[in-house]
Amino acid sequence: MADKMANLRDHAVEPSSEERLNSWKEIAAYLKCSERTVRRWEEEGLPVRRHPHKTKAAIYAYRTEIDAWWRDGHDRLKQIKDLQEDRLADATAFWKRPWLGAGLAVATVLITFLAWNRGGWRFLGANSSPQIQSLAILPLRNLSHDPEQEYFAEGMTDALITDLAQISSLKVISRTSSMRYKQSNKSLPEIARELSVDGVVEGSVQRSGDRIRIIAQLIEARKDRHLWAESYERNVSDILALQGEVARDIATQISVKLTSDTQKRLSNPQKVDPAAYEDYLRARYFFERWNAEGRGKALDYFLRAIAKDRKFAAAYAGLADTLTLRSYFGESTMPKEGADGIAAAQQAVTLDGSLAEAHASVGFASIISLHLADAERELRASVSLNPNCSTCHVWYAYYLTFVRRFPDAAQEMNKAQALDPLSSMTYVAAGVMRYFSRDFDDAIRQYQKAIELDPSNPEAYKNLADVYLEKQDCSEATKQFVRAEELVGQSQNALALTRAFRLSGCRGMLAEQLEFYADPANPDYYPMYAAANAAMLGKKELAFKFLTRAYETRHGIVELPVEPELDNIRSDSRYAELLRRTGLSQDMSRGEPRARDPASPKALPPARVGKTSPESVN
Repeated sequence: MADKMANLRDHAVEPSSEERLNSWKEIAAYLKCSERTVRRWEEEGLPVRRHPHKTKAAIYAYRTEIDAWWRDGHDRLKQIKDLQEDRLADATAFWKRPWLGAGLAVATVLITFLAWNRGGWRFLGANSSPQIQSLAILPLRNLSHDPEQEYFAEGMTDALITDLAQISSLKVISRTSSMRYKQSNKSLPEIARELSVDGVVEGSVQRSGDRIRIIAQLIEARKDRHLWAESYERNVSDILALQGEVARDIATQISVKLTSDTQKRLSNPQKVDPAAYEDYLRARYFFERWNAEGRGKALDYFLRAIAKDRKFAAAYAGLADTLTLRSYFGESTMPKEGADGIAAAQQAVTLDGSLAEAHASVGFASIISLHLADAERELRASVSLNPNCSTCHVWYAYYLTFVRRFPDAAQEMNKAQALDPLSSMTYVAAGVMRYFSRDFDDAIRQYQKAIELDPSNPEAYKNLADVYLEKQDCSEATKQFVRAEELVGQSQNALALTRAFRLSGCRGMLAEQLEFYADPANPDYYPMYAAANAAMLGKKELAFKFLTRAYETRHGIVELPVEPELDNIRSDSRYAELLRRTGLSQDMSRGEPRARDPASPKALPPARVGKTSPESVN
């Protein structure tokens, strides 16, 4: 009988083409929700059909059937839709009014704990309580209908990640990897597999004047099962308390135990001037662009935030990181930016000693300024206070690399990559660590992964080029150097490198590049790189001239004991003296890199001219 009924249904006259929705996208548009939600609603009984004939749409649905399905459970569906799709209707506000009475309160509780599937009503989690030990917070959608508020939505996502990351028993994926799923149509199980997490939080943020509304929902990723959802609304002045409340509620839903310190921090956040917090969010937005322009804008907004609130610890930590990176990369416009970075980091710790990022800022600034004992103490404190801080692990790995504790550095970098598995810059950092430890093959793999994640990351290409130099593949090295120059808009430098390699081979390319690094007027000016190129070319006097300059400015001098490109000059007594002055003496070693004999100069490919130049550099 069932077969006969199915046959009759298949041969029935179909509704008109106007009634038919021929894709997930059309169904989602009709229901005014996302494709991801439509797919989830199919599991709850949404009448989606699958056509066996390839000449027709793979899936389709009829408007009349969807309308009937919607009417059958309107109150329940409305609430789920509002929470999942971030569109709170008047009915939702109605159910939250305090004067409705006990009867409606009971109904609200039932709606909260019940969900719909093909078999009817069931209790959420009735089969088993999900074990969630790892979590990804996907980018909160900006429902303010103002692109200028995008920084605010990203900031709220970042803040929620930061708050949840304080729970030491919970693995929380870092911001960079989570942000890759902004506007993604991937299914939640697929996202969870890529990030290796048990649960996912998604939602939205909407701002209207001084009011903020955040909607969050928790989903068991493996089964794509909705576990919990809630809406929050506060004034801008209460934004930190709001973030802490959301984090506490999520922690309660996944049954993780909060330490007394974490509970206190989430319940009683630092009071921050709302205008200062606005500037802080803008600063973080630009800082996370991870380029010189972004750091320049971030610097301005961090300074504005601090001017408005002198007790804002996180703003001081952000300012410290910005100043330190600008100093390290030679972007500083003021000679004291490196020292100011340490001062800002120390002020952050003074204001809030429990802030892991503040200790990490002191640690990283201390590495660059060669205060190595301070660096280790503060970086160890940072990863202890917040094991979920991927940046803390990266900077600690850098410290361990510069003092040649390579196995320990690898462990810290592995932790960082587990927390931030889709971050191009984290893979660049891993590649740098492998390069300095002379594991060149693995360094290449790390840089190639960084490029796969972000083909526009110039640091990945430049560092990959350095590895190819060590592998004696100058043709490939030149290709990568050229690509890096093109990505930062230095087309003249790119053309000059290509021409020099064609005319004079590897030595010609390195000599041309040395001109860039040695010229303060060139955007590529960097004394440490100039010293490395001079050393590879056998120009010892010039190499030590630029090493002295790097020591005076602290631009990259911390790399002195581990940079392979300096191997040609390590036997010179001036090298030992400079190493002593940096504090990076040989007695700090716990595992020397596999270095070549420093007495023998690095072998460079002979100069090649004209037609013997590889054409792959075009």
